[in-house]
Amino acid sequence: MNETASQNTPSRLIGYARASTIGQTLDVQLDQLRAAGCRTIFQEKVSGAKSDRKELARMLKGLQPGDVVVVTKLDRLARSIFDLFSIVKRINDAGACFRSIAQE
Repeated sequence: MNETASQNTPSRLIGYARASTIGQTLDVQLDQLRAAGCRTIFQEKVSGAKSDRKELARMLKGLQPGDVVVVTKLDRLARSIFDLFSIVKRINDAGACFRSIAQE
């Protein structure tokens, strides 16, 4: 019964939104993430080139198996393919999945 119950547990959709500069707004990303079903959204205004992204680190640390991390576009999560693979590996290592709305 526990195995069936865990298979029927809905995934948590967790959004991540990032703007590169203070002048940019997160509004469009937040609207898209909410429309995709994200109830929890981590957001920050920081360059993707910076490795010290506190909200990204907080999101990754709190991931649970079955979670789905959702971004509006790949470049909101990572600035390079190497960076993207590294972050997605951490997501997968936590037992979670990754989804980009723009790449669907």
